[in-house]
Amino acid sequence: MEYRTLGRSGLKVSALSMGTFTFGGDGPFAMVGSQQVPEARRLVDCCIDHGVNLFDTANMYSTGLSEQILGEVLDGRRDQVLVTSKARMRIGDGPNDEGVSRYHLIRECEKTLKNLRTDHIDIYYMHEWDGVTPVEEKMAALDTLVTQGKVRYVGCSNYSGWHIMKSLQASERDRRVRFVTQQIHYTLEAREAEYELLPISVDQGLGVLVWSPLAAGLLSGKHRRSQPVAEGSRQAAGWTEPPIRDQDRLWDIVDVLISVGEKHDVEAAQIALAWLLTRPAVSSLVIGGSNIDQFKANFRAFDVKLDPDDLKRLDEVSAPPLIYPYWHQGQFAHDRFSEGDWALHARPGK
Repeated sequence: MEYRTLGRSGLKVSALSMGTFTFGGDGPFAMVGSQQVPEARRLVDCCIDHGVNLFDTANMYSTGLSEQILGEVLDGRRDQVLVTSKARMRIGDGPNDEGVSRYHLIRECEKTLKNLRTDHIDIYYMHEWDGVTPVEEKMAALDTLVTQGKVRYVGCSNYSGWHIMKSLQASERDRRVRFVTQQIHYTLEAREAEYELLPISVDQGLGVLVWSPLAAGLLSGKHRRSQPVAEGSRQAAGWTEPPIRDQDRLWDIVDVLISVGEKHDVEAAQIALAWLLTRPAVSSLVIGGSNIDQFKANFRAFDVKLDPDDLKRLDEVSAPPLIYPYWHQGQFAHDRFSEGDWALHARPGK
């Protein structure tokens, strides 16, 4: 296992972390998995045996059942690993059952601690933007949780660039705790994060965790052009995330992934993960799976060393267009680009 420093913190996280999205199977989450304690324990044991030290969950995954199962599985060895959770999404019918108000965050944090059978959350993510609650209230509430020892580090997930910068500015102005990480959707198929989120991460020192790095399995190689939906997949169960706006482009990417995988004697999935591990600011990829074999296969991504030709082929088939103002900056500002700018623009000769 490889360990990477999380942003500007001193925390070391495994480059592959385990997502527990499939624990519980309550409500709509049954479409992606319904692992209960015995199966969850086997998967967690496998990950720990392979050096994974970071486990990701959220209060809204199966309405807290994922947290409860993870807490039971980790009971007695909680101090050996890092655990993240999240808050913001609606988890009830009441008027304060969503958002990042002080009321909601403190209440949900305390529920999560009970579910996880622990006295602290290592990384607490704001799961989604809340444009109603003032950022000052959000950052003050997070500061309170860190001061109380209930949370060690804080981050955001699914924010836009200006949402992140507004939050960072508020925390720095008021001398509150600061985001050290963001968790984003970022894959060869979905590279929109390169416009703002990766450059901000490089510039502001945020460690990036990537959720659904295989695009809900679409980049695994099991799904192919003009073939029926793979049996047993999320798509076969009716799961529609992430949105695919250009099917031909998706299959072109899969074709290249399979070709590069054959060169390295691995599957398309391992190439997709290996590519992400080369990207700026990326600290860890949150992987899930329905069985131990899937996790073991994904760990093989560390055996892959992509050469310049591999990277060129993968970039050419997936590169996002330079939308405005980036195409203009690429023409007239490239001689004064920062490291953050290069997170989007290809360096000369690379």
